[in-house]
Amino acid sequence: MAKKKQVKRGKARGPYIPPVITRVKWPNTRIGEMFARVVDIYGSERMGVFCQDGNHRIGRIRGKIKKRVWIRKGDLVVISPWDWETKVEGKLGKCEITWRYTNAEISWLDRNRRIPEILDINNIPF
Repeated sequence: MAKKKQVKRGKARGPYIPPVITRVKWPNTRIGEMFARVVDIYGSERMGVFCQDGNHRIGRIRGKIKKRVWIRKGDLVVISPWDWETKVEGKLGKCEITWRYTNAEISWLDRNRRIPEILDINNIPF
């Protein structure tokens, strides 16, 4: 009888090794970037975000990260507001979501007190 070949399926799992944070992206305030939290998901690459300056805006996911990164409700992101947009009373401003932080990056930012107090996930006004 022929001996059956044993097939190894999947990756061999070892102990979990947390990622090492070497560099964390920082919002470039000279060009208007700031921290924000995702509070609503509207679909069609649009999300409601609460920004560091205290305003609610509609965020659009940048094309470069659209297929690579999944953004969920409560995530910490970097946005750049649309400065060419005309302000209309009663309508939300718009912005572009340019970066999403991972859990390891958020914990590093939190340990080093870099996240503004206004963006605490439990204290966001609606």
